[in-house]
Amino acid sequence: MKICLIGLGSIARRHIANLRKLLGNQVSITVLRSGKGSAADEETARQIDRVCQEESQLEQRYDAIFITNPTSLHYETLLRAIKRSSFFFIEKPVFVTGREELAPFLNQGNTYYVACPLRYCNVILYLKSHIDFSSVYSIRCTASSYLPHWRPGTDYRQSYSARRDMGGGVAIDLIHEWDYLYDLIGSPLEVKSLIKKKSTLELDSDDIAVYIADYPDKVAEIHLDYFGRKEIRRIELFGREDTITADLIRQEIFWEKEGKRIDLAQERNEYQKRELSHFLDIMSGTCRSDNDLEAACRVLRIAGGSI
Repeated sequence: MKICLIGLGSIARRHIANLRKLLGNQVSITVLRSGKGSAADEETARQIDRVCQEESQLEQRYDAIFITNPTSLHYETLLRAIKRSSFFFIEKPVFVTGREELAPFLNQGNTYYVACPLRYCNVILYLKSHIDFSSVYSIRCTASSYLPHWRPGTDYRQSYSARRDMGGGVAIDLIHEWDYLYDLIGSPLEVKSLIKKKSTLELDSDDIAVYIADYPDKVAEIHLDYFGRKEIRRIELFGREDTITADLIRQEIFWEKEGKRIDLAQERNEYQKRELSHFLDIMSGTCRSDNDLEAACRVLRIAGGSI
């Protein structure tokens, strides 16, 4: 199997390592990179078969192409790559606004899958399979963390997260919350949002996004920020029988009234590999893409404050 990754940031390096774990020597990995970022570490370099700095150096066809460069480049990158494969794995967020023209991609006979790794973590999988959401009246999702601590050894001010021109900003950077909510309960009828820059962090992108969404039978609230000094990532379900807190950092679910607690601990790489295995299943034809361009753009529009 021949796979090409376009971009060699931290998520691309994780994918490369996991592809090697899943496929071993059955996969040949090519990387197309600009050369502007930091060089690959020794371990990553050993796992790559070929590095290109010009598109003209690429082979004509690959079994799959991973779009792992900055968000602001995804659209044009995908447009240039559509003839080189039939299967595309695109890092989240798919594009910048979700209102980009999709027609050039939809008549190629290609399959597109947009990354949504938290759907594959144990906590979200448990909620999806065990919770009756028709008995939940309100949902509150919180993702709060301190951006300067995200990528140790790098200057957060130079990261795409901090730069609006690269597609950064907490509203789409932390699109995971809208993505798993969309997977769990679908699309809202209406969304109200405040997406602002409020902290003293040195960035020109938004650092807080707050939403209230109306569903036919419930209300959902989402709070996202880059400046929380204690990392929080949790979902609170206020229902008919109990209040349930699902903590994605502690990887546990707690029933506040009943006092029940379940431990769902797993390593991060476990759900990242689970998602890659799912993509390989899509390639083999054993399942369909469940987060294609249209679905991912819809979630991106919601995260931007509209439907």
